[in-house]
Amino acid sequence: MVATKKSRTKRKTGRSKKFSLAVLGKPTGIIQPRVQAVGPQHFGIVVVDCAKVRSKWMLVDFFGNVLVEPAIVEHSRTALQTAVALVRAAIRKHSLAEIIVCVEMTGIYHKPVYRAFRKAGFETRLVHPFASSHYRMPEHGDVKTDDNDLVAIFRAVVNGFGLTQAQADPVYAELQILARHRRDLVKKKSKLQCQIRHHVHRCLPGFADLFKDDDLWTQATPVPILRALAIHGGTADAVQNAGASGMSKWLKDASIRFHKKTLERIVVWAADAAEPDEMAAAHTRVWNRLLDDWSTKRLQIQALETDLAGLLAKTPYVLLLSHPGINVISAAELAGENVSLLAKPLLGARGRRGAAARRVGVGKSLMIRSLQSTR
Repeated sequence: MVATKKSRTKRKTGRSKKFSLAVLGKPTGIIQPRVQAVGPQHFGIVVVDCAKVRSKWMLVDFFGNVLVEPAIVEHSRTALQTAVALVRAAIRKHSLAEIIVCVEMTGIYHKPVYRAFRKAGFETRLVHPFASSHYRMPEHGDVKTDDNDLVAIFRAVVNGFGLTQAQADPVYAELQILARHRRDLVKKKSKLQCQIRHHVHRCLPGFADLFKDDDLWTQATPVPILRALAIHGGTADAVQNAGASGMSKWLKDASIRFHKKTLERIVVWAADAAEPDEMAAAHTRVWNRLLDDWSTKRLQIQALETDLAGLLAKTPYVLLLSHPGINVISAAELAGENVSLLAKPLLGARGRRGAAARRVGVGKSLMIRSLQSTR
């Protein structure tokens, strides 16, 4: 009889590690002084539990008395305007002196609701899912329903976890969007390079090894030669048939500058190259199409870098370029990711000049910290 041993591997719990280790920190959305000023029964709180295409919301006072029963609102202009109208009618009916709208963050799907109430003139706040999850656990545990979530969001708000979000400076917001898009394109281009190398090696074994490090992608000669080889069969035989003179003609027709030594090195390789894959024609078709995609992304990245340089020049972060080792991309990414710290309006700044001066001051202090951390 074969003895079996129980596995000691622990089963994964339903809740993620991030939630179990979540620390809410100090509440910075305290509303009790305002509630005390108008009276708890005259302070309204709209709580919204968001989803992709529709959300559920209700209106309660500070005591938790439901003034508008939980209702579904579709993420459309008419439905959101109707929800705003219902809130305004409830304000008049229940004589609410103050009201705040608190929306639970759900990826990007909460933003239409957030924008609709903010545009309507309501003080709109955000509640982090960690906070609502924390306040749902004592009564409902892991029973996650829309109504339970609404109660949890309300409890998070009255305990100071309904947080305001300042409007970001458009320059820094655009820097963040473009820098992240460029970073995504760079990752996709790197994946394409790996795929191209795979298919090229099936057709031209050893060709990529002729170029050290990233020379296959950075030098002006290799990619045009690969394109020409794809037209002429995609194997080492095409190099032998053309010779150095034939390849030089390919490059001249494409207006590509080259070194004769590079072409001679390729001819020497082709004379002793291993046999290509039986499906070399199909692989050639694939890497030729991938090269088109790679070239497109390279041009997109270059255009984005130009745009990032123009935006960076409008911020004090451009001064970081005087520090060795920091280029336009790293400075632009730092400026974009610090968009929350440079958001406007800023307290203590009066008028447009004051706000601009304060943003410059914050930017300089952040740059000083960045420079000190690199030393």
